[in-house]
Amino acid sequence: MQTPDQSNPASRLSQLRSAMRAQHIDACIVPSADPHLSEYLPARWQGREWLSGFTGSVGTLVVTQDFAGVWTDGRYWEQAETELAGSGIVLKKIPSGASVLYIDWLGETMQPGQTVAVDGTVLGLSNARLLQQALGAQVTLRTDTDLLQAVWPQRPAMPAAPVVEHAAAYPALSRIEKLAVLRAGMAAHGASHHVISTLDDIAWLFNVRGADVSYNPVFLAHALVGPERATLFVADGKLPAILRATLESQGVDVAAYERTAAALGELPAGATLLLDPRRITFGTRQAVPESVPVVEAINPTTLAKSRKTASEAAHVRATMEQDGAALCEFFSWLDSTLADPQRAPLTEIGVDEHLTACRARRAHFVSPSFGTIAGFNAHGAIMHYHANAGSEATIEGDGLLLIDSGGQYLGGTTDITRVVPVGTITAEHKRDFTLVLRSIIALSRAQFPRGVKSPMLDAIARAPLWAEGIDFGHGTGHGVGFFLNVHEGPQSISQSAMPEPQTAMEIGMITSIEPGIYRPGQWGIRIENLVLNVPAVPAGTTQFGEFLRFETLTLCPIDTRCVERSLLRDDEAAWLNDYHATVRARLAPHLAGDALAWLEQRTGAI
Repeated sequence: MQTPDQSNPASRLSQLRSAMRAQHIDACIVPSADPHLSEYLPARWQGREWLSGFTGSVGTLVVTQDFAGVWTDGRYWEQAETELAGSGIVLKKIPSGASVLYIDWLGETMQPGQTVAVDGTVLGLSNARLLQQALGAQVTLRTDTDLLQAVWPQRPAMPAAPVVEHAAAYPALSRIEKLAVLRAGMAAHGASHHVISTLDDIAWLFNVRGADVSYNPVFLAHALVGPERATLFVADGKLPAILRATLESQGVDVAAYERTAAALGELPAGATLLLDPRRITFGTRQAVPESVPVVEAINPTTLAKSRKTASEAAHVRATMEQDGAALCEFFSWLDSTLADPQRAPLTEIGVDEHLTACRARRAHFVSPSFGTIAGFNAHGAIMHYHANAGSEATIEGDGLLLIDSGGQYLGGTTDITRVVPVGTITAEHKRDFTLVLRSIIALSRAQFPRGVKSPMLDAIARAPLWAEGIDFGHGTGHGVGFFLNVHEGPQSISQSAMPEPQTAMEIGMITSIEPGIYRPGQWGIRIENLVLNVPAVPAGTTQFGEFLRFETLTLCPIDTRCVERSLLRDDEAAWLNDYHATVRARLAPHLAGDALAWLEQRTGAI
């Protein structure tokens, strides 16, 4: 029998449609998800990308016999239009705050008696409920089939990277202490057991790390915590014998990854299970017997790990000095390279490679924290652009180079965006840059009540842009982990996020501030720092309650060559000068030679 051609999205979709007809399926949903609802997916679950050719990290593919569409948000519209061109797949644009429009489309399109299929093991429980409601009783929802298995003959295997201890010097609490705190949280909800599937929660709880997911030091596992012992469900061979023995001696049993559903089905009589409907899949929820009472609430670990301790914050500050020094070495090299008329051509990919090499020379560096975005001129206007061989831009002529990058270190996770001038830049470039600078300054200087819902802070950053009739299509800030995921909840400074109780701003949270201006086909500007929630000075408490402020953690000059000084108020210029004085004082001891000279030049007062 001849092997079907699967060399392009059209042929792959043809095979999928054949499999759908064979199983009497009218519509198939392929989400960007794995059994842990991860943001960055192991290759095995990148089926949406494999089928469609769209490589953005967020998107949902829906296929019927006469339609195929990818729903994605504004960060990826330009990218998706390019990657989906000629595939027969329609780009369906999701406006800000409307993440499940594909569900609405299915509810309006499907007819009584038809069947919609989706792999329940990767469908979020919350979305499953919305889907069931939208389809109603007359449309069948099948969640027991994985059509990718039928059409993806060379589907990647489960990742097999080993699990390692997070060095004891870094976690503030031992796993025994973290389990005790978690059980107290469970008890507060009246629960005896708690199932966890999100990988960063599991890595944090057990003080272990892995390499199963690109950029995030996590590993595939589920966990079930009971009143006295916990079980870690992980593939055989991933845990070194000594780590496995240590876990078991500390009350953590180890079981096969595939045993998770069976263990949930065997919960003891009288058990009450706590689960987070936003962090668990429909398939996992289905494994819980109807006889077991279920309490739905946010994972206590999600709240706990977002609030870095004083010792963790100290490690992050030290990490920022290493990261900032690496960036100074890189930008010093970049300036000298661009100024050399005899140099070899420098591409966006070359920028990425050299920056990563600079970080790799720094103490305790592990890996990048996400794929570097190095976008020159028009590529900078693509919010989540990633350079590929053959389509990357050469850094030459005039314009702006946007570089969004980060590192994973044993002592913390970094994420920073800077924009630098290439050749001669225009007054329009400087105006946009200065407006974005005013935006990051506005939020960086904010003081706010402790417990304020993080989405409510979004407008502070946007106000200087809104005043000029400008906006941007992504959130202003996301939480950041401690040698964990570069995108971490529950806080989110975003106009599309709901101001729910779990989004409250608390002491110790690390969040990005990253406003931007994007002019399609021309340039993009984003300036990003990470900040830490700390008590407001002097006391933080007034008759109106306790107030917090942001401590800027990121240490790297903001390129004043792009600043139009006349557009800055004096207090804004003072903030920038104070920030640069801090950057110079903190980074100078880690630098020498050309990099130190570059730092001193770029941190001069304006």
